[in-house]
Amino acid sequence: MNNKVKMKSNLPYILMAVPALAIFITFFIVPLIFTFTYSFSNWTNYSPEITFAGLGNYKKLLADTTVSIGIKNSLVYAVVNVLLQNIIALPVAVVLNSKLKGRNFYRAIYFCPAVLSTLVVGYLWKFLLSASDYGFVNQVLNKLGLDAVNFLGNGKIALGAIILTQVWQWFGWAMVIYLGNLQSISDDLYEAASIDGAGTLNKFWHITIPGLAPAIKINLITGMISGLKVFDIVMSLTNGGPAHQTETILTLMFQKFSEGNYGYASSFGIAFLVISMILACILLGAFGKWERRLGQ
Repeated sequence: MNNKVKMKSNLPYILMAVPALAIFITFFIVPLIFTFTYSFSNWTNYSPEITFAGLGNYKKLLADTTVSIGIKNSLVYAVVNVLLQNIIALPVAVVLNSKLKGRNFYRAIYFCPAVLSTLVVGYLWKFLLSASDYGFVNQVLNKLGLDAVNFLGNGKIALGAIILTQVWQWFGWAMVIYLGNLQSISDDLYEAASIDGAGTLNKFWHITIPGLAPAIKINLITGMISGLKVFDIVMSLTNGGPAHQTETILTLMFQKFSEGNYGYASSFGIAFLVISMILACILLGAFGKWERRLGQ
């Protein structure tokens, strides 16, 4: 009888969860199952008949040098981008959390780029970084007596240029998350530390950083996953060039789909999912240990 009563009391919550669950299953679980199935097939636009290919697509993927470049670029982009964003966002958030005159104005200015479409940002920076006469950055370099730099056409620096555009766009997002967490840290902790003679740096390392553990965890994990999914900024700035030097996992997957190699492209999607899950597990485990250490 108690189970029936409990079931009736939970029924409204179960019914409210059904639409979200249905959407999740329809637009994530079902496509994932199809993608996983097709990754073991030789389905292409030129032979619509789907036949089983075993691990052929995965063997081809591992042997493709362009794929190794794409995986490396995705990892480099994700790690460097998220580190630079947070290295900038954290001190900026600490400064803008103080009683600084005009701090709301500065918060809005730093956050504004995150509101823009990534494609719009890509085309904007493509104009600014252009090696031709109208490129604003190269015009400034020329006026300073320096030679023009082919930021997007030089394979050695093109990925770095892409990363810097995204640090500019998204560090404000990380800053806002840090600001929200900073306001939850009690001022009593800082006052007690001041009474004990602690300096600004000691307060930062022993109060601010441990207090920001939830925000750091959110920013690093979501930043890493977002970094691995980089696609639109690369397509708008370099389209994977020059000579595939800025290709990522998703740009290569899009390219294979565009070529009609659906089975091979599906293996890219599964590879991306596995890499993302491994990195997420590593980060969650590391943060779990850090949080347990802070709790001791």
